Amino acid sequence: MAEDVDILLIRQIARGECAAEHALYQRHIRYLTAVAARYISNDEDLRDVLQDALVKIFANLSSFQYRGAGSLRAWMSRIVLNDALKFLRDNSRLQFVELDHEATHIADPPPEAEAVPADVIHSLIRELPDGYRTIFNLYLIENKSHKEIAKLLGIKESTSASQFHRAKVALAEKITNYLQHNRL
Repeated sequence: MAEDVDILLIRQIARGECAAEHALYQRHIRYLTAVAARYISNDEDLRDVLQDALVKIFANLSSFQYRGAGSLRAWMSRIVLNDALKFLRDNSRLQFVELDHEATHIADPPPEAEAVPADVIHSLIRELPDGYRTIFNLYLIENKSHKEIAKLLGIKESTSASQFHRAKVALAEKITNYLQHNRL
């Protein structure tokens, strides 16, 4: 079982076995990179955020408490997410402009994205401005409410909702352009 392997590796790390650190890193780095890449679009910044997060993960591994299947990955993901958000805040990458209430309720014609490969969709999301991308991912991927996002980012709930709306519109435009240029 995958969790049994993680628990074994954590015990080995606690005993000072460096190979276990490397094995734990190898087991989870792709997933943690994907988490960070949802928020950090520049590859160099992405590496920096991951490095800082991994240092925290390994430094605090002894405080991790197993709570069932997936708890280690969730714990590590939370550290990566928090470091990514901190990076964006510290580097003034999160800029928000609030829309009036009426503009956030305009119906969007959804693009026909079924023919667009998942890696292209991911790439298009990474092209969104930092604020849009951050709220888009927090809302859709992390399943945070606009109230939770507002608290996390220190913004108004309505700002979160308006940025999410703008992100959807911008992504729809990017998908439409992709479809037109690639005749799918």
